Amino acid sequence: MTISRQKNIEYLKKHPDGWDVIVIGGGATGLGVAVDAASRGFKTVLLEQNDFAKSTSSRSTKLIHGGVRYLAQGDVRLVREALHERGRLAKNAPHLVKNQKFIIANYKLWEQPFYSIGMKVYDALAGSLNIGRSKIYSKKKVIEAIPQIKQTDLVGGVMYYDGQFDDSRMAVNLMQTATEYGATVVNYAKVTGIQKKFAKAAAVKVKDEFSGDTFELWGKTIINATGIFVDQILSLDTKDHQATVRPSQGVHLIVDGSFLGGNDAIMVPKTSDGRVLFCVPWHNKVILGTTDTPLTEFVLEPRPLDEEIDFILNTAGQYLAKQPTRKDVLAAYAGLRPLAAPKDGDGGKTKEISRSHKLFESESGLITITGGKWTTYRQMAEETVDLAIKVGELPERTCITKTLKIHGAKTTTERERQDWSYVYGSDQEKIQKLQEADPSLAQKLHPKFEFTGAQVVWAVREEMAQTLDDVLARRIRALFLGARSAKEMAPQVAHIMAQELGKDEAWEQEQVASFCELADGYILD
Repeated sequence: MTISRQKNIEYLKKHPDGWDVIVIGGGATGLGVAVDAASRGFKTVLLEQNDFAKSTSSRSTKLIHGGVRYLAQGDVRLVREALHERGRLAKNAPHLVKNQKFIIANYKLWEQPFYSIGMKVYDALAGSLNIGRSKIYSKKKVIEAIPQIKQTDLVGGVMYYDGQFDDSRMAVNLMQTATEYGATVVNYAKVTGIQKKFAKAAAVKVKDEFSGDTFELWGKTIINATGIFVDQILSLDTKDHQATVRPSQGVHLIVDGSFLGGNDAIMVPKTSDGRVLFCVPWHNKVILGTTDTPLTEFVLEPRPLDEEIDFILNTAGQYLAKQPTRKDVLAAYAGLRPLAAPKDGDGGKTKEISRSHKLFESESGLITITGGKWTTYRQMAEETVDLAIKVGELPERTCITKTLKIHGAKTTTERERQDWSYVYGSDQEKIQKLQEADPSLAQKLHPKFEFTGAQVVWAVREEMAQTLDDVLARRIRALFLGARSAKEMAPQVAHIMAQELGKDEAWEQEQVASFCELADGYILD
């Protein structure tokens, strides 16, 4: 089933009325809401001002986890909820979510029993949805699992399981799932206003960011799921609106897989700033991160601060045999977390601001969902649609997403995961047929990666990719895996896209120039 943005736009212009659920925001939460609402049979539309998961939802640590840190803080309810959702997601998207072993390396004798007890509690909270039991590892076992771990003073470790995934690929699959259940989903469609009827939010004004055309959509419920931009939409609803979220920046660095030397991850339970730090294998590279830096404003393309980069490199170097340097960083990316802010003023450090989500209804009936994380997106969506049923007086229909298979769902082995194309799950065969029909599309886009032209064609035809950034950052992840290499493959990818989209050479040149400028922000000097 080809998904055409232009056809969806034309459909919306012809059908401005009669929507049950209008979702603003195409990140994890908004896409989850669209899947939930559409799968319950509600007439659903989703509007995203940029590309799906362009912002926070493509810049995570790539973990589906309960949150060991929150357990240490005593937030048992949040951890239990997240662990249950982790188990469901592993079953519903097995092509993207995998069991990942994490090792807490112990350099003091007291650490092993201390962390072992904590991880047994973690296991227990997952209940029947647990994905694996934690174990105590000897020094020898730790070194076998992570050959490049620093061995000086190492006494052993504690191994536990959590989930690992590809965030923007999950977002794309959720978009496809929502579409398959009848939702109309559009990227590059910005909500610029909210219309009231009898003081109730009844319609949204929409601007097509490509054509400049504007139109209205009327619905029974409007849901604000815009993540870091949640307050912008609330300001359209209420002029004297007070901010509900506060930005916290998280930075990650991508380095070569040789820095770990194995398939297991390192979890540092307490860094110098009291946080946790991960060294996680991802697509044959390693993610180092993250930070938690309070900021004052939300931007679409945040940049890592020098002190954040230094902190990650120095902390990782305390646990790795080889100290990573700025020259080793293949890509550096920053994401802004929309943390639900406390109501009683400033609040202080971001680790004191709630990670749990907040769901509320404005006086106008506008529904807003804020906070949360990728792991709990499905639970957040279920609660949001349940509230929408009440607010919009929609017919009562039971949520089915606890067991709903996400587009592409396919059992995937560890061997299959060595090749990038595993992320396509059940769509792999269709991409293979594209390559067989046109052998030129089977050629690699870059000698360092497995990406092919067929995946670019697929991104345009089936995944609503509209720009070079859409493809290289969020469809094939090249920007996040190696920013310099992504720049090198940009002209070829732009040419393939132009042929698919019917664009001219000027469009290609503009796209390449724009993308290379963007990619420079992911490269450390």
